[in-house]
Amino acid sequence: MQTQCNEEQLLFQDLGMKKIIVDRQAEIASSDGGLLFLREIEHKYHVIGGLLEHFRDYRNQKYVIHSLQGLLSQRIFGMVQGYEDINDHDQWRMDPLLMTACDLDPATHIGAGKSTLNRLESLPLNRKECNRYRKFDWRAQGIREHLIDISLDTFRKAPKEIILDMDTTDFILNGNQEGKHFSGFYDEYCYQPLYIFAGELLLCADLLTGDTDHTPYALDALKLVIEKIRNRWKKTKIIVRGDGGFCRDSIMCLCEETPRCYYVFGLPKNSRLCKIIGASLDRVEKQFKKEKVPQREFSEFSYMTRKSWKCERRVIAKAEYLEKGKNPRFIVTNLTDACWNPQKLYEKLYCARGNMENRIKEQKLDMFSDRVSTHYLRSNQLRLWLTCFAYFFAMIIRQQGFCNTALCVATFSTIRLRIMKVAVLVRISVRRIKISLPKSYPYWDDWISLHTNLEAI
Repeated sequence: MQTQCNEEQLLFQDLGMKKIIVDRQAEIASSDGGLLFLREIEHKYHVIGGLLEHFRDYRNQKYVIHSLQGLLSQRIFGMVQGYEDINDHDQWRMDPLLMTACDLDPATHIGAGKSTLNRLESLPLNRKECNRYRKFDWRAQGIREHLIDISLDTFRKAPKEIILDMDTTDFILNGNQEGKHFSGFYDEYCYQPLYIFAGELLLCADLLTGDTDHTPYALDALKLVIEKIRNRWKKTKIIVRGDGGFCRDSIMCLCEETPRCYYVFGLPKNSRLCKIIGASLDRVEKQFKKEKVPQREFSEFSYMTRKSWKCERRVIAKAEYLEKGKNPRFIVTNLTDACWNPQKLYEKLYCARGNMENRIKEQKLDMFSDRVSTHYLRSNQLRLWLTCFAYFFAMIIRQQGFCNTALCVATFSTIRLRIMKVAVLVRISVRRIKISLPKSYPYWDDWISLHTNLEAI
């Protein structure tokens, strides 16, 4: 009699007289128990439900198996759970909790495969280009506004102050993507997306090419964000913050012309500015040579460029001397409050913009926002926006689900490992779906806290 060999079994080192055999016969199980929390957040904020309003599905609905909402939910939830590639969905689509999270009965439905999901992102440029592989379209402005709206919906009452951080980053291009250009600043071929954050809230992510002047796009995006905030809260104080790349007269004029809107931008140094603080630089140099420790001194003055600015503006100067030598820095602002003295304004307000770098890094590393591997710029922009909505779910879990706990300051990769990627046993009957976590699961208390806090939203 021939021995039957099961290629799906793995043999590990024996434990005494007992063999250790591993297979994947546990069909009704999931390695992504945290999907249930994503479903709860969707029901509270209608992230994907609202996103549907800005898509068009030209498929013949009589033959549709996977709805547009199901496709978007599957793709976005996959990013949250760490599945960056649509190829992962060919197996993961069998997950019963994925179907539950997408509001589908796991007993009768499975998710979409990679080919179907790929058609969602392979968008036509217009309705006439629709064919059997391209039958979805979307409205860019609507998606931009929806991203802002759901983020502002997280405020339970009107905030006294909102600080908007603006910055760009690089998405390295290794293929022949549309709009590919070499960036001298980053020393690589890349896209340079524009981001606007309000704390942890992501309000804007526009994908731009490396040869693009960001000023017009930044101005339009900032106008939209400010308009959305003002439509909700008339008295909220808005502070726009950014590095020297956003120190443009048009952007500063927008803030100056908008009531209760202020700005703090880095100001690139030049010979005129360094000459103005020459005495301060000499003093800190002498003090450094005397005490052998870094020295700094702050001052302020009115300044106007010879051509690019329309008026004089308040400039804060930091005269600093380090082991490497002089290190003068400048910022420009229209904040005139007495509480914002030069040192506090520079160190407490302007330097705090560095936290935005962590948010961008988190979105790139944990939500795979720099995975811009389609040929068309428009399709890559859609992928970027999908990662933004995935980031929203992650932000709600950390900011509201784990408020007042140690995990409220954790990176989402830590939360994903502890909470979202837990193996569960799923039992499906006619009347209920029962999910069981292992008794040895060490973070059950965190699950309870997350569930309680999300229920209270």
